[in-house]
Amino acid sequence: MNTRGLLDQLLKSGQQLLQQNGLGNNQPAGGAGQGASPLGSLLGGAAGGALAAGALGLLLGNKKARKFGGKALTYGGLAALGVMAYKAYGNWQAQQAGSAPAREPQTVDRLPAPQAELHSQAILKALVAAAKADGHVDARERALIEEEMTKLSGNDLQLQRWLEQELNRPLDPAAVAAAATTPEMAAEVYLASVLMVDEEHFMERAYLDELARQLQLAPELKSALEAQVQQLGQA
Repeated sequence: MNTRGLLDQLLKSGQQLLQQNGLGNNQPAGGAGQGASPLGSLLGGAAGGALAAGALGLLLGNKKARKFGGKALTYGGLAALGVMAYKAYGNWQAQQAGSAPAREPQTVDRLPAPQAELHSQAILKALVAAAKADGHVDARERALIEEEMTKLSGNDLQLQRWLEQELNRPLDPAAVAAAATTPEMAAEVYLASVLMVDEEHFMERAYLDELARQLQLAPELKSALEAQVQQLGQA
């Protein structure tokens, strides 16, 4: 099951997502694309990046598409998520120890393929769950997301079944947190979730807070991870 490849395509798809919505990086939110059907506009396009953008756009919902698109242009993919988590986790670890950490953080960008795959599964699980945090994914959208994800996963039937299970699973921060079996994975899971949600939305903010509690993130680390995302938004 190649979760890593699918996740990397999703995280790199911000530019295509913006283009499909008719939005440039500096265009105001009320510009071109406003009023268009999010499902119709995001499902068009060729294979590869456009499909990933379609699937990501459906996960995000129309109101978040532009916000994430700008971040994703800076963000660049799975390796960049690892770098961001490494920086935040490493700095927090050093602060706790009062010096350089005794062990280098093992984030997804610093792991061999089998371990990176486990990290990727936890992160993708978190992305799917975070997309449901505001309740916008109804049955029709879920079916469309599943269709897009199936196209992206190709002949990987195991991955397709796994994705179907995650899309149909009730929202449960505890289950998402349980997939993070190391402190570094917990940091990556939370970071990916913050990227997905609208922190000003009450339900989504509540979901993030509960997820952080279930992940047992220290308040200082939680703040550091959120600061990484805020820096992207200002880039």
